[in-house]
Amino acid sequence: MNTEVVWPVSVQWAQLTLRPLSMHDRAEWDSVRYRNREWLEPWEASNPLPGGEPPSYRQFVKLMRDQAKQGTSLPWLITETNPETGRNDLVGQLSVSSITGGSFRSATLGYWVDAEQAGRGIAPMAVAMATDYCFQQLNLHRMEINIRPENVKSLRVVQKLGFRDEGLRKDFLHISGHWRDHRSFALTSPEVPRGLVHRFTGSDELMTVRRGRF
Repeated sequence: MNTEVVWPVSVQWAQLTLRPLSMHDRAEWDSVRYRNREWLEPWEASNPLPGGEPPSYRQFVKLMRDQAKQGTSLPWLITETNPETGRNDLVGQLSVSSITGGSFRSATLGYWVDAEQAGRGIAPMAVAMATDYCFQQLNLHRMEINIRPENVKSLRVVQKLGFRDEGLRKDFLHISGHWRDHRSFALTSPEVPRGLVHRFTGSDELMTVRRGRF
């Protein structure tokens, strides 16, 4: 278990926040996911075993919480402050998983963003924030992102952020009913000494980190 991971925790930069998923988010989460079902389906992980059913929302949140408490995962929603209403609207989801300490000090990151918000820089900013948190707060050394070669929009995210292409992984994950090839991208903390947010935005503004229940 990686005892350095503290949960719950949220990270904020300007109008964007990464915060824990909760039971209270179900209505908004269901609404955003339903509206984006065709947008997300080609890239969603699936169960290769016969009869495997996806978990209920309650089961999903519990699983995410348990993994976070064990120090192996950071399951965040991506929210953005609406300047007109002041609400923090759900615009996507980002999870850091397979967090490993010791001599490896690595993690894997995955994300999705509401199709209505695509192209506004939300995905690369959220990835940059999560990566900086892992490098600066958890002292991880390496962040990895695996993307299907056909997912052009996600490929643009890692290209904008300067992740290195480490090559093709054959039949890497079961996605949308089939085993799919993925390209693996990675970044190490020495490559971004001033942080990935600074590289992406050019700003020296620091992220706000809040720990505990909120």
